[in-house]
Amino acid sequence: MRVLGIETSCDETAAAVVTEGGDVLSDVVRSQVALHAPYGGVVPEIAARDHARAVVPVVREALARAGMTAADLDGVAVTSRPGLAGALLVGMQAAKGLAWAAGKPLVGVDHLVGHLLAVFLRRDGAPLLPSPEPRPSFPYVALLASGGHTAIYRVDGPAIGAIRELGATRDDAAGEAFDKVAKLLGLGYPGGPVVDRLAATGDAAAAAEAVPALMARKESLEFSFSGIKSSVARHVARRGRPEGQALHDLCAAFQGAVVDALVQKTVRAARAEGVERVVLGGGVAANRGLRARMAAACERRGLALFVPPFASCTDNGAMIAYAGALRLAAGERDALDLAPETRTALPRVTRKGGGVR
Repeated sequence: MRVLGIETSCDETAAAVVTEGGDVLSDVVRSQVALHAPYGGVVPEIAARDHARAVVPVVREALARAGMTAADLDGVAVTSRPGLAGALLVGMQAAKGLAWAAGKPLVGVDHLVGHLLAVFLRRDGAPLLPSPEPRPSFPYVALLASGGHTAIYRVDGPAIGAIRELGATRDDAAGEAFDKVAKLLGLGYPGGPVVDRLAATGDAAAAAEAVPALMARKESLEFSFSGIKSSVARHVARRGRPEGQALHDLCAAFQGAVVDALVQKTVRAARAEGVERVVLGGGVAANRGLRARMAAACERRGLALFVPPFASCTDNGAMIAYAGALRLAAGERDALDLAPETRTALPRVTRKGGGVR
């Protein structure tokens, strides 16, 4: 089965052709970073307009690289939720038009499910941190961390009903915190990769007073990243933007605190669930500090860690095509009245906001 996947949930226009076995036949991603960088974040209207310009050429390129036409496809998958409403609508209309014209079945895919299953994609080249096994088996505990989402899930299978949230952020997502702190420090957008690079040559202990502990309550699997952003803002207001080694040290302290919280709670969740496999997903999973610390923590506790290659961590059409192929293989179809939804279909257990739980 060969399925075309279209992804336009935020600021990447992406399309890919993938088999139900996870083999990536083509993968095309058009980034909008340069368009949004002057504003320090994604502007929904700009994102939707650029998707409208780019989606047809990106789909054509994905088919061309796979050596296929629409007639050769077995189905069309598209991100239908969650995401920016206008951005989702562009991709969905393109997918509907293609599926109708080619007489192919259509399936909508939850963007978060795509990330949780991206570890099964088979691309050229090995993952940065290969596990003894080529791909995980179910069940596994997955940390999904990106600019819009941060949560820990138990994944017993690819269907929505087989995925259970164990804990999530009460406020900002991890990737959002990286971008906001980078903006405070004058590092540009997107800030995550820059912070990661500077942190590699910093001394976290030298700037520890600027960064608080993050929800250290041992029994909780929830996260909160708004406090650390506020602490860095107060530090900058008192002392000004750091430069040179001081900037590297502050980046190291900030990244260390965020990564420690993500690692500790993910490992705790795996042990509490009695699951021996851990998976990373989402754009923050491309962070080298997170990958290294998670690998060390899993090794100490006898857990198998599975980390997708960088191309499978950030938003891409391949993960949508693969998740859609599994739906199609299970006999599932969606009608042409499929509508975009800004929220995920995965049940939530974490309540947003502060206060005692």
